[in-house]
Amino acid sequence: MMKTRVLVPGVALAFVVLAHGATAQDTDGFSWENATELSFVSTGGNASSSTLGLKSSLIGKQGPNTFKLEVGGIRGQTDLTTRTATGTATNYTVNETTTSQLTAESYFARGRYDRELNGAFVFVGVGWDRNTFAGVQNRYAAVLGVGRTWVDDERTRFKTDLGATYTIQKDVDPAPGADDGFGGVRLSVDARQRLSPTVSFQSMLLVDENLEDTEDFRGDWTNSLSVALTEGLSFKTSLQLLYDKQPARIGVPLLDGTGTPTGTRVLAPGEELDTVLTVALVISL
Repeated sequence: MMKTRVLVPGVALAFVVLAHGATAQDTDGFSWENATELSFVSTGGNASSSTLGLKSSLIGKQGPNTFKLEVGGIRGQTDLTTRTATGTATNYTVNETTTSQLTAESYFARGRYDRELNGAFVFVGVGWDRNTFAGVQNRYAAVLGVGRTWVDDERTRFKTDLGATYTIQKDVDPAPGADDGFGGVRLSVDARQRLSPTVSFQSMLLVDENLEDTEDFRGDWTNSLSVALTEGLSFKTSLQLLYDKQPARIGVPLLDGTGTPTGTRVLAPGEELDTVLTVALVISL
Protein backbone atom coordinates (compact mmCIF):
# COMPACT_ATOMS: atom_id res chain seq x y z
CA MET A 1 0.00 0.00 0.00
CA MET A 2 2.82 2.40 0.81
CA LYS A 3 4.43 1.71 -2.57
CA THR A 4 1.20 2.67 -4.33
CA ARG A 5 0.93 5.89 -2.33
CA VAL A 6 4.42 6.93 -3.37
CA LEU A 7 4.39 5.65 -6.94
CA VAL A 8 1.25 7.20 -8.41
CA PRO A 9 1.75 10.80 -7.18
CA GLY A 10 5.45 10.54 -8.07
CA VAL A 11 4.76 9.43 -11.64
CA ALA A 12 2.08 12.11 -12.03
CA LEU A 13 4.50 14.79 -10.84
CA ALA A 14 7.19 13.59 -13.25
CA PHE A 15 4.70 13.65 -16.12
CA VAL A 16 3.66 17.21 -15.29
CA VAL A 17 7.31 18.29 -15.42
CA LEU A 18 7.78 16.59 -18.81
CA ALA A 19 4.56 18.08 -20.14
CA HIS A 20 5.65 21.55 -19.06
CA GLY A 21 8.97 21.08 -20.84
CA ALA A 22 7.23 19.91 -24.00
CA THR A 23 4.72 22.75 -24.10
CA ALA A 24 7.12 25.51 -23.06
CA GLN A 25 8.54 25.41 -26.60
CA ASP A 26 5.12 25.70 -28.27
CA THR A 27 3.17 28.31 -26.29
CA ASP A 28 2.72 30.61 -29.32
CA GLY A 29 -0.65 30.39 -31.05
CA PHE A 30 -2.61 28.92 -28.15
CA SER A 31 -6.36 29.29 -28.70
CA TRP A 32 -8.65 29.47 -25.65
CA GLU A 33 -12.36 28.79 -25.29
CA ASN A 34 -14.59 29.32 -22.27
CA ALA A 35 -18.11 28.04 -21.64
CA THR A 36 -20.03 29.05 -18.50
CA GLU A 37 -23.30 27.39 -17.44
CA LEU A 38 -25.69 29.32 -15.19
CA SER A 39 -28.83 27.91 -13.59
CA PHE A 40 -31.02 29.48 -10.90
CA VAL A 41 -34.42 28.55 -9.49
CA SER A 42 -36.22 30.62 -6.85
CA THR A 43 -39.67 30.33 -5.25
CA GLY A 44 -41.32 32.76 -2.85
CA GLY A 45 -44.49 33.37 -0.91
CA ASN A 46 -45.70 30.82 1.60
CA ALA A 47 -42.67 28.63 0.84
CA SER A 48 -39.28 30.02 -0.18
CA SER A 49 -36.37 28.18 -1.72
CA SER A 50 -33.50 28.87 -4.09
CA THR A 51 -31.02 26.74 -6.02
CA LEU A 52 -27.96 28.13 -7.77
CA GLY A 53 -25.77 26.15 -10.16
CA LEU A 54 -22.57 27.28 -11.83
CA LYS A 55 -20.08 25.48 -14.05
CA SER A 56 -17.22 27.00 -16.04
CA SER A 57 -14.88 25.24 -18.47
CA LEU A 58 -11.71 26.75 -19.93
CA ILE A 59 -9.97 24.86 -22.77
CA GLY A 60 -6.69 25.80 -24.42
CA LYS A 61 -5.39 24.12 -27.59
CA GLN A 62 -2.14 24.42 -29.48
CA GLY A 63 -0.93 21.73 -31.86
CA PRO A 64 -0.87 18.40 -29.98
CA ASN A 65 -1.40 20.05 -26.57
CA THR A 66 -4.72 20.54 -24.79
CA PHE A 67 -5.31 22.04 -21.33
CA LYS A 68 -8.70 21.90 -19.63
CA LEU A 69 -9.77 23.51 -16.36
CA GLU A 70 -13.26 23.05 -14.90
CA VAL A 71 -14.88 24.46 -11.76
CA GLY A 72 -18.47 24.34 -10.59
CA GLY A 73 -20.95 23.83 -7.83
CA ILE A 74 -24.58 23.57 -6.75
CA ARG A 75 -26.09 25.20 -3.66
CA GLY A 76 -29.70 24.90 -2.54
CA GLN A 77 -31.40 26.67 0.37
CA THR A 78 -34.91 26.56 1.82
CA ASP A 79 -36.47 29.16 4.12
CA LEU A 80 -38.83 27.62 6.68
CA THR A 81 -41.41 29.98 8.21
CA THR A 82 -43.13 29.14 11.50
CA ARG A 83 -46.29 31.11 12.36
CA THR A 84 -47.82 31.52 15.82
CA ALA A 85 -50.57 33.77 17.15
CA THR A 86 -50.97 35.59 20.48
CA GLY A 87 -54.16 37.11 21.87
CA THR A 88 -57.76 35.89 21.71
CA ALA A 89 -59.72 34.04 19.05
CA THR A 90 -61.15 37.36 17.78
CA ASN A 91 -58.25 39.68 18.50
CA TYR A 92 -54.79 38.28 17.85
CA THR A 93 -51.38 39.08 16.44
CA VAL A 94 -49.55 36.72 14.07
CA ASN A 95 -45.83 36.24 14.68
CA GLU A 96 -43.50 34.76 12.07
CA THR A 97 -40.09 33.19 12.57
CA THR A 98 -38.03 32.27 9.50
CA THR A 99 -35.03 29.95 9.54
CA SER A 100 -32.79 29.09 6.59
CA GLN A 101 -31.77 25.50 5.94
CA LEU A 102 -29.14 24.33 3.47
CA THR A 103 -30.63 21.51 1.40
CA ALA A 104 -27.92 20.83 -1.21
CA GLU A 105 -24.24 21.71 -1.54
CA SER A 106 -21.56 20.28 -3.79
CA TYR A 107 -18.46 21.76 -5.43
CA PHE A 108 -15.67 20.56 -7.70
CA ALA A 109 -12.50 21.72 -9.44
CA ARG A 110 -10.35 19.70 -11.83
CA GLY A 111 -7.63 20.18 -14.40
CA ARG A 112 -6.22 18.00 -17.17
CA TYR A 113 -3.43 18.08 -19.76
CA ASP A 114 -3.51 15.94 -22.95
CA ARG A 115 -0.79 15.46 -25.54
CA GLU A 116 -1.46 13.68 -28.83
CA LEU A 117 0.98 10.99 -29.97
CA ASN A 118 0.40 9.39 -33.40
CA GLY A 119 -3.34 8.90 -33.15
CA ALA A 120 -3.35 8.24 -29.41
CA PHE A 121 -2.75 10.56 -26.46
CA VAL A 122 -1.28 10.61 -22.97
CA PHE A 123 -2.82 12.65 -20.19
CA VAL A 124 -2.47 13.68 -16.56
CA GLY A 125 -5.12 15.23 -14.35
CA VAL A 126 -5.88 16.34 -10.81
CA GLY A 127 -9.20 17.09 -9.16
CA TRP A 128 -11.03 18.00 -5.96
CA ASP A 129 -14.68 17.70 -5.00
CA ARG A 130 -16.90 18.16 -1.95
CA ASN A 131 -20.40 16.85 -1.30
CA THR A 132 -21.21 17.12 2.39
CA PHE A 133 -24.78 15.82 1.96
CA ALA A 134 -23.26 12.61 0.56
CA GLY A 135 -20.81 12.50 3.48
CA VAL A 136 -17.70 13.63 1.56
CA GLN A 137 -15.86 16.62 3.06
CA ASN A 138 -12.90 16.63 0.66
CA ARG A 139 -11.83 14.20 -2.05
CA TYR A 140 -8.58 14.68 -3.98
CA ALA A 141 -7.65 12.57 -7.01
CA ALA A 142 -4.74 12.32 -9.46
CA VAL A 143 -4.82 10.32 -12.69
CA LEU A 144 -2.19 9.39 -15.29
CA GLY A 145 -2.98 7.38 -18.39
CA VAL A 146 -3.32 6.87 -22.14
CA GLY A 147 -6.24 7.04 -24.55
CA ARG A 148 -7.34 7.12 -28.15
CA THR A 149 -9.55 9.39 -30.24
CA TRP A 150 -11.50 7.11 -32.53
CA VAL A 151 -13.56 9.77 -34.31
CA ASP A 152 -13.34 13.57 -34.13
CA ASP A 153 -14.98 15.68 -36.81
CA GLU A 154 -17.64 18.38 -37.01
CA ARG A 155 -20.50 15.92 -36.39
CA THR A 156 -19.07 13.16 -34.21
CA ARG A 157 -16.51 12.71 -31.45
CA PHE A 158 -15.69 9.46 -29.65
CA LYS A 159 -12.77 9.15 -27.22
CA THR A 160 -11.79 6.56 -24.63
CA ASP A 161 -8.97 6.49 -22.09
CA LEU A 162 -7.63 4.40 -19.24
CA GLY A 163 -5.54 5.67 -16.33
CA ALA A 164 -3.99 4.83 -12.98
CA THR A 165 -5.40 6.90 -10.10
CA TYR A 166 -4.64 7.80 -6.53
CA THR A 167 -7.43 9.15 -4.32
CA ILE A 168 -7.50 10.72 -0.86
CA GLN A 169 -10.99 10.96 0.63
CA LYS A 170 -11.85 12.78 3.87
CA ASP A 171 -15.41 12.07 5.06
CA VAL A 172 -17.59 14.37 7.14
CA ASP A 173 -17.97 11.55 9.68
CA PRO A 174 -14.93 9.29 9.14
CA ALA A 175 -15.20 5.68 10.25
CA PRO A 176 -12.67 4.75 12.95
CA GLY A 177 -9.52 3.26 11.47
CA ALA A 178 -10.61 3.86 7.86
CA ASP A 179 -7.89 4.20 5.20
CA ASP A 180 -8.50 7.50 3.40
CA GLY A 181 -5.94 6.97 0.60
CA PHE A 182 -5.99 4.30 -2.12
CA GLY A 183 -4.79 3.53 -5.63
CA GLY A 184 -7.12 2.58 -8.44
CA VAL A 185 -7.90 2.55 -12.14
CA ARG A 186 -10.23 4.81 -14.14
CA LEU A 187 -11.97 4.30 -17.49
CA SER A 188 -13.61 7.21 -19.28
CA VAL A 189 -15.68 7.59 -22.44
CA ASP A 190 -16.36 10.92 -24.15
CA ALA A 191 -18.97 10.90 -26.93
CA ARG A 192 -20.64 13.74 -28.82
CA GLN A 193 -23.04 13.77 -31.76
CA ARG A 194 -24.35 16.81 -33.61
CA LEU A 195 -27.99 16.07 -34.40
CA SER A 196 -28.64 19.21 -36.43
CA PRO A 197 -26.89 22.53 -37.08
CA THR A 198 -28.20 23.84 -33.72
CA VAL A 199 -28.70 20.69 -31.60
CA SER A 200 -26.00 18.41 -30.16
CA PHE A 201 -25.93 15.50 -27.70
CA GLN A 202 -23.01 14.68 -25.39
CA SER A 203 -22.36 11.74 -23.06
CA MET A 204 -19.52 11.50 -20.53
CA LEU A 205 -18.86 8.34 -18.51
CA LEU A 206 -16.24 7.93 -15.75
CA VAL A 207 -15.77 4.62 -13.95
CA ASP A 208 -13.41 4.40 -10.93
CA GLU A 209 -12.31 1.14 -9.31
CA ASN A 210 -10.46 0.98 -6.00
CA LEU A 211 -7.76 -1.65 -6.47
CA GLU A 212 -7.19 -1.97 -2.73
CA ASP A 213 -10.88 -2.74 -2.11
CA THR A 214 -12.60 -3.95 -5.28
CA GLU A 215 -16.02 -3.58 -3.64
CA ASP A 216 -15.43 0.19 -3.71
CA PHE A 217 -16.71 1.08 -7.19
CA ARG A 218 -17.80 4.55 -8.37
CA GLY A 219 -19.40 5.82 -11.56
CA ASP A 220 -20.22 9.26 -12.98
CA TRP A 221 -22.42 9.37 -16.11
CA THR A 222 -23.63 12.68 -17.56
CA ASN A 223 -25.85 13.04 -20.62
CA SER A 224 -26.71 16.46 -22.00
CA LEU A 225 -28.62 18.03 -24.87
CA SER A 226 -27.66 21.51 -26.10
CA VAL A 227 -29.64 23.84 -28.36
CA ALA A 228 -27.82 26.84 -29.82
CA LEU A 229 -29.81 30.09 -29.56
CA THR A 230 -27.19 32.46 -30.95
CA GLU A 231 -23.50 32.16 -31.82
CA GLY A 232 -22.39 32.48 -28.18
CA LEU A 233 -25.53 31.48 -26.31
CA SER A 234 -27.19 28.09 -25.93
CA PHE A 235 -29.75 26.26 -23.81
CA LYS A 236 -28.59 23.02 -22.15
CA THR A 237 -30.27 20.34 -20.10
CA SER A 238 -28.23 17.62 -18.37
CA LEU A 239 -28.84 14.53 -16.28
CA GLN A 240 -25.96 13.32 -14.10
CA LEU A 241 -25.98 9.94 -12.37
CA LEU A 242 -23.49 9.48 -9.52
CA TYR A 243 -23.10 5.91 -8.26
CA ASP A 244 -21.04 4.78 -5.27
CA LYS A 245 -21.22 1.11 -4.31
CA GLN A 246 -19.69 1.93 -0.93
CA PRO A 247 -21.09 5.38 -0.09
CA ALA A 248 -19.64 7.45 2.72
CA ARG A 249 -21.27 6.91 6.10
CA ILE A 250 -23.32 9.78 7.51
CA GLY A 251 -23.74 10.50 11.23
CA VAL A 252 -27.37 10.35 12.41
CA PRO A 253 -28.82 10.87 15.92
CA LEU A 254 -29.64 7.71 17.87
CA LEU A 255 -33.06 7.57 19.57
CA ASP A 256 -34.19 5.13 22.26
CA GLY A 257 -37.35 2.99 22.08
CA THR A 258 -39.57 5.94 23.05
CA GLY A 259 -38.11 8.27 20.42
CA THR A 260 -36.04 10.27 22.91
CA PRO A 261 -32.57 11.39 21.74
CA THR A 262 -29.77 9.51 23.49
CA GLY A 263 -27.07 12.06 22.69
CA THR A 264 -25.22 9.49 20.57
CA ARG A 265 -24.63 9.56 16.82
CA VAL A 266 -24.24 6.43 14.71
CA LEU A 267 -22.75 6.08 11.21
CA ALA A 268 -25.27 4.94 8.61
CA PRO A 269 -24.47 4.40 4.91
CA GLY A 270 -25.73 7.04 2.49
CA GLU A 271 -27.61 6.39 -0.74
CA GLU A 272 -25.69 4.59 -3.49
CA LEU A 273 -27.17 6.70 -6.32
CA ASP A 274 -27.45 10.48 -6.62
CA THR A 275 -29.14 12.20 -9.57
CA VAL A 276 -28.62 15.80 -10.68
CA LEU A 277 -30.95 17.32 -13.28
CA THR A 278 -29.78 20.70 -14.57
CA VAL A 279 -31.35 23.19 -16.95
CA ALA A 280 -28.86 25.93 -17.76
CA LEU A 281 -28.02 28.85 -19.98
CA VAL A 282 -24.54 28.45 -21.52
CA ILE A 283 -22.42 31.47 -22.44
CA SER A 284 -19.49 30.65 -24.76
CA LEU A 285 -16.57 32.97 -25.41
